[in-house]
Amino acid sequence: MNISYNWLKEYIDVDLTPEQVGYALTSIGLETGSIEQIQPVKGGLEGLVIGKVLTCTNHPNSDHLHLTTVDVGGDEPLKIVCGAANVAANQKVVVATIGTTLYMDDKAIVIKRSKIRGEESFGMICAEDEIGIGTSHDGIIVLPDDVPVGTLAKNYYAIKDDYVLEVDLTPNRIDAASHYGVARDLSAYLTMQQSSVKLTRPSVNAFTVDNHDLPVGVTVENEEACPRYSGITLKGIKVTPSPDWLQTKLKNIGVRPINNVVDITNYLLHETGQPLHAFDADKITGQHIYVKTLPEGTSFVTLDGIERKLGKDDLMICDANGGMCIGGVFGGIESGVTDSTTNVFIESAYFNPVYIRQTARRHGLNTDASFRFERGCDPNNTLYVLKRAAMLVKELAGGTISSDIVDCYAKPIAPFKVSVHFDKINSLIGKEIDKETLTKIFGALEIGITEERTDGFELLVPTYRVDVQREVDVIEEILRIYGYNNVLPGESVHSSISYFKQPDNHQLQNLISEQLTANGFYEIMNNSLTKSGYYDTLKSFPSSKLVMMMNPLSSDLNCMRQTLLFGGLESIAYNSNRKSADLKFYEFGNCYFHDPQASQDKDLLNAYSEEMHLGLWVTGNKTYQNWVRGEEKSTFFELKAYVENTLRRLGISTHALQQKNVTGCDWLDEGMVYETAKGAVIAVLGTVAATIRKSFDIDNEVFVGDIYWDAVLAEIAKTKVSFSDLPKFPEVKRDLALLIDKAVQFAEIEKIAYETEKKLLKKVQLFDVYEGKNLPEGKKSYAVSFILQDASKTLTDKQIDDIMQRLIKKYEETLGAQLR
Repeated sequence: MNISYNWLKEYIDVDLTPEQVGYALTSIGLETGSIEQIQPVKGGLEGLVIGKVLTCTNHPNSDHLHLTTVDVGGDEPLKIVCGAANVAANQKVVVATIGTTLYMDDKAIVIKRSKIRGEESFGMICAEDEIGIGTSHDGIIVLPDDVPVGTLAKNYYAIKDDYVLEVDLTPNRIDAASHYGVARDLSAYLTMQQSSVKLTRPSVNAFTVDNHDLPVGVTVENEEACPRYSGITLKGIKVTPSPDWLQTKLKNIGVRPINNVVDITNYLLHETGQPLHAFDADKITGQHIYVKTLPEGTSFVTLDGIERKLGKDDLMICDANGGMCIGGVFGGIESGVTDSTTNVFIESAYFNPVYIRQTARRHGLNTDASFRFERGCDPNNTLYVLKRAAMLVKELAGGTISSDIVDCYAKPIAPFKVSVHFDKINSLIGKEIDKETLTKIFGALEIGITEERTDGFELLVPTYRVDVQREVDVIEEILRIYGYNNVLPGESVHSSISYFKQPDNHQLQNLISEQLTANGFYEIMNNSLTKSGYYDTLKSFPSSKLVMMMNPLSSDLNCMRQTLLFGGLESIAYNSNRKSADLKFYEFGNCYFHDPQASQDKDLLNAYSEEMHLGLWVTGNKTYQNWVRGEEKSTFFELKAYVENTLRRLGISTHALQQKNVTGCDWLDEGMVYETAKGAVIAVLGTVAATIRKSFDIDNEVFVGDIYWDAVLAEIAKTKVSFSDLPKFPEVKRDLALLIDKAVQFAEIEKIAYETEKKLLKKVQLFDVYEGKNLPEGKKSYAVSFILQDASKTLTDKQIDDIMQRLIKKYEETLGAQLR
C-alpha cells in the first residue's frame, strides 16, 4: 500500500523525515519497504527564477528573434536572446539560468551560455511546456506585475516534492489501510515517545441538507450480509476533471484520476479506508434501492464489460429492475457515473467480510473495495465518510445535497469488550509494565477503560480494530506500542537445552543441486497447483486423494499436485516444441495428499499431508555425433546412475537398499524401486508410460526418477559415519561370466555377492551383457567384476580362490547360474 508523506502530514503534524517515519512505522508492525521521491514537475523547477524584462529590441541578424535584458535579482541583468512573439519590456517572466536542466519530451536539456546569430545569450525565457507546468507553447509565460523579481519559480508555483512510502500490511491490520489509519498508528507511537503530537481529521460539522428534492429509499433484505447501509443524494452536479491538487494526490500513490465524482470516492477510500460507490441517481429505477441476493445463475454485466453468472450468496445492490452493482466488490456497467450524470446517489456501507470474500474469489475479482471489505471495515464510520463525500462533491462538482441521509443499521455493532490481567501481560511480554504506562498506551490506541481492577482492566476496543478481540490481541498491541526493543533479555535463561544434530535440509539440497548441475542438469520450478485431469485415469495417484481448490483460478490450476511428474513433462514439452529436445531437469518440490478415510474428529488437518520430493528427468541424446564419437541416446541406465550417485553423495549405500522391479505401474512402462530393509521407499525410477508421454506430445522416451526426499533425510539421520586410514595393500580384481535366466537382474547378483562375502568384497561391477546366438533359449550372459581387498595384509591366492568358489557355489544354488 502506498502512503503519501505530504498527505499523511495533513492529519498529524510531525517534523520527522520520510526515512524516520518509515522507521517508526516498521517498529510498530507497519513494515515500510521502499521510500520513493515524487516530483510533481520533473526537475522540481530547480534553477528557474522570476525576472523582469528591462529592454526588448529586434535581433539585428534575424526577423523573429529578440534581444532582451532581464533582471533576475543578480548583480547585473542577463542578456537573453528570445524567439517568442509575445516577449516585451516590463514583463515578469520565468527565466532558466545557466546550468538549469529542463525536461521536454522526455529529453533533458541543459541551459548553457551560447551565441545565437552572433549575439550572446545567458539564459532562456520559458514557456509553460518548457518547464512542465502546462502544455502551451504559444509564447512565454507572462506573470502578474506584483511578483517580486528573484523569486524562485518553485516557490511561486508552490511546487512541493512528495515521498511515497510503500507500507506492507499484514492481513490483520486493515485499520491501517488508509492515510488516516497510518497517521493514527503513528500518533500512538509518537505519544509513547514523549512527543507532542496532535491527530486531526477533517471536520464534517458544516454538513447540511440543502433540500429534499431527490429522495432515494433503501431496503436491506439480507441484514446478515449487509449489517449497515447508508446513502445520500446530490442534485445538479457537473462531472468534470478533478482539480490539480486531487489529481496529484491520487497520481502520487498510483491511482489514475477519472473524474471529480469518482476521484472523490477513491480519495476518501485512501484517506479513511471506507469504500464508497457513486450511482447515477437518474438510473435508479423506482428511486429505491434493494440490498439482496438474486437467484443463482442470474446474468450481470460488470464495469469491465464482462457478463458474469451470479452465485446464490452474491450480495447485489438492486433497483426495481434488477442488479446495479455487486455489493462491496464491483460496479455495474449501466449504473455508474458518466460525463452526462447530473444527479448522484452515494453509498457508504458495511458488508459482511465472509460474503465479500466468497464473492470476490468466486468471480476472480480483487478491487480496492473488496480488499478492505473482506478484511473488515469500521461499521461505525460510514456516516462520517458519507458526509465528507457529500461536502466534497458539492465543493468540486457543484449541486445541492438533496436528501436526508438514509441509514439502515438494524443491529448496531458495539466496541469489543476485552478483559486483560496484569499477570498475563507481564508473563507474555516478559517485563512488568506499570499501570500508568498501560493507561497511556490504551489512550494512545483509543482503547477505552471501563473498569480498573486490582488484577487488570476491563476495556472497550474500537470497532475499527477488528483484529483485537482477545486478551492476547490487546497484549500484542501493548507490546507493539511499548516497543519490542524495550524488552531486554533477563540475566539468566530458564530452559532445558538439548542438542540433536538433524540433517540440514537446505544445505543438502544445495549439495545435490551443485552435483546435478555439474552433470548437465537444469533446475526447474513448477507450480504446486496443477490440473486434476492428469489424475483421472491413474491408480498410482488416484484423484480421490487430490487436494482440490475450493475457488480455483482456472480448470488447469484446480488441485495440488500428487507428483512432480507432470510438471517436468510440461517443461519437457515446452522445450521440445522449441527445438530443444535433449534435456536433463531436476526439481525439489512438495507433493500434497488428501486421505478421505483419515479421522477428522479432533483436527481437520489429519486428512491432509505433504511430502518433499526430488524429481529427475532425462530425455533425448546423451552425446552428439562428431569426429570423435557417434550420436548416443539417453537410456534408463544413465538415469539410474544419476539417482544412485545422488544417494551415494548423501551417504546412503545403494547395495544396502533393496531393489525391486516395478510391475503394473500405470505411469511407468518399466522401472524399479529402491527400498530400505523396513520397506520404506527411497526412490522410484523408470521410463514414463508411452500413453502419458503422448498426451504431452513428447516423441522421445523420457526417463524419470522420483526420490522421496523426506525418507532420504530420515535414512541419513540413522547413518553413522566412520573413517579409517587408506588401505596400504593392493586390491584384487576377479571376473566371472555367468549364464543365467533372462529374468535375473544384476541387483540380485550384487546382493548375493555382498551377503556371501561381507568383509573383503569392496565392489561388484557389471561390464558386459550378452543375449543371442550360441546361448540356450531363455538365457543371457552377465560378465561381472569383483573387487577384493584386505586393509591389513596382502590377499593370498588361496584366500581369493576360496572367496570366488563360495560365490560360484552360491550363484549356482540360488540362481541356477553356470560358468561360461
